[in-house]
Formats: sequence, structure tokens, C-alpha cells
Amino acid sequence: MRLGIVGLPNVGKSTLFNSLTKAGAEAANYPFCTIDPNIGVVTVPDFRLGLLANMYSSKKVTPAVIEFVDIAGLVKGASKGEGLGNQFLANIREVDAIVHVVRCFEDENVIHVEGSVDPGRDIETINLELIFADLEVLERRISKTTRSAMNDKSLQTELKTLKKLKDWLETGKPAKTMEPESDDEAAFIRSLDLLTGKPVIYAANVDEDSLADDGASNPYVADVRRIAAEDGSEVFVICARIEEEISELSDEERAEYLEELGLKEGGLEKLVTASYHLLGLISFLTAGEKETRAWTIRRGAKAPEAAGKIHSDFERGFIKAEVINYKDLLDSGSYAAAREKGLIRMEGKEYVVQDGDTIIFRFNV
Repeated sequence: MRLGIVGLPNVGKSTLFNSLTKAGAEAANYPFCTIDPNIGVVTVPDFRLGLLANMYSSKKVTPAVIEFVDIAGLVKGASKGEGLGNQFLANIREVDAIVHVVRCFEDENVIHVEGSVDPGRDIETINLELIFADLEVLERRISKTTRSAMNDKSLQTELKTLKKLKDWLETGKPAKTMEPESDDEAAFIRSLDLLTGKPVIYAANVDEDSLADDGASNPYVADVRRIAAEDGSEVFVICARIEEEISELSDEERAEYLEELGLKEGGLEKLVTASYHLLGLISFLTAGEKETRAWTIRRGAKAPEAAGKIHSDFERGFIKAEVINYKDLLDSGSYAAAREKGLIRMEGKEYVVQDGDTIIFRFNV
């Protein structure tokens, strides 16, 4: 999973990126300090892995991972070359979802590029730049397809969809809110890889006081939540400054600090939850003496597809899957004990994998 972190300058993007990835992206109190897109890979926190690894005395533990791309601050006119221009918009096209960091705190010591804090205006600024960038892509595609369609009538359907999308974007609405007329049209729209077609997670960056009640008393966060509800996006509340502080602590110290703040989880856990929910993802597990590992798949995937995440041969030669929920396995104390209790299920090709399933795949090629 690849997530792109975007937002206006000085909203806390690079600070958040640093705290999540500890990759050391430069963070400073002026626009455009992120000159090149920074990339960091982080492991997905999953307590189940440690428990299973202990039971099996696994030599290796491999969690799922998320790749973060920190994009330089966008400003009005970015799609036309303002600020650092649209070179950074190209980087966003390569991500699965966009994490849009929105400033939801007052601080006279931190410059706001627009001169005041206004989440609604800031979100609209970024969204319009993404729309303008998509319109440029569509205009070029329409021009090319129009010429090709003169000799290939089969392209008329594509041309119709492209023009419909262009009209939709010109109303100020993102591509993801346009309802496709068919599965084929939906697939074609996805293939365009439009910026405004990507799922969005809003990161409401608040001060420490607002973090305690998850932004419930912060009117700026209320604005972000209202906007997210309207466009089907996710929201999580974070204090990038605190995340930066706890990123330097050990796991034990971090847990103690979060408890002192009255928090159940940190920003990374919140973001992972929001990302998996928005993208419709779950994790299944494999465990043994050699390795205990988490595998990310789409919710609703059947057993052969899950097997294919491990190796294409597993999917091609799928026979059956031996399945048990991780908790039932742990409660049994061993795989053999779980089998004796009749807790191991033999599932076929139509089985829909569930989050937390621990699976052994049987195959023959």
C-alpha cells in the first residue's frame, strides 16, 4: 500500500511524515522545504504477529508494510506551475490513496501560507489544484482519442466517457463522485489514474488540547469531518508535534506516554485503521517456526486469491486452505491441539478470507 501525504505548506506534512517513518525529511517553518518527494516504508502495527511468533518460536516476523510519499506543499496555481509546480502532482498519481493533512490549530509562530486557519478553504484549494491537473490530462486524452476515433469507431464509447468526466470535473466535483454507468466504464475510469479518483484520508492536525477528546471540541475538526462525510472520505485526528516527540521513544516509553495523554493509540495506528477501512483491506496470517507473517488483501477476497499473494503457484494449483482464527489458535496453545479440538476448518475455492485468519494453503502444480 502506497500513501501520498499532501497539503498546503506549513500544515505539518513533513513533521507527520518524519514521525511516522523516522526517515528524517526536513521540516522547517517556511514553504517548500521538501524539495524532492521523500519516501519512507513503515511496518503496520499488528499485535497478533508477536503472539503467534512467540507460540511458534518463529525465527522471523514479517509485518505488512505501508510506503509513504511526502509531497512538497501545494499552493494555488500548482497545476499551472506555481510554487514548485505540477512536478509533484505526478508523484501523487502513483499512490493508492491520498493523506490530506489539514491544519486545525492556531499558532502565531507558525506561518500559514494563506494568512489564516480555514480548513474548508485549504481543502478546496488542494482539491481544485488536483481537479485542474486532471482536466489537463483529460483534455490531452480527448484530443488524442478524437483523432483515433475517426478510424476506429470502437473508441467512441471511451470518448463519450472522457467528455462526461471533463464536464463533471468542470463543475468542481472530483472524479470519484461521478457514478459510472457500467462495470466497463468504471474500469476505464480507474485506468486513467486520475488524482481526484483516489480515496482521501484527511489528517486533522490539532494542538495537544484538542487531541485529548479526539477533536470533538475543535470547530476546525468539525469542518473537516463534515467535508469528509460529504465526499465519502476518512478522517483521523493527530497532533504532529506530539507524534514527533513519541517517535523518538522506545515502544515501552511510547506506550507510557500515550497512556499519560489518555490516548489508546498513536497516529500510525489511526492512519492504518483509516487506510484499511477506506481501501477495503484486511490481513490474514501465516505462522510457523521459520516465519510468522501478515499478508494484506482486499476485503472479500477468496482463498485462491489470498494464496496468490504468497506465490502465484499457490493460486494456480490451489487445492484447499486449512483455516483457523488466530485467537482460537492461541487459545489452543498449538496447531496440533487446535486440530484435536476440531477448530481447523478445510475451506475450498469459494471461501472468503476473514481478517485474522491463520491459513495453511495446500496446492499442487
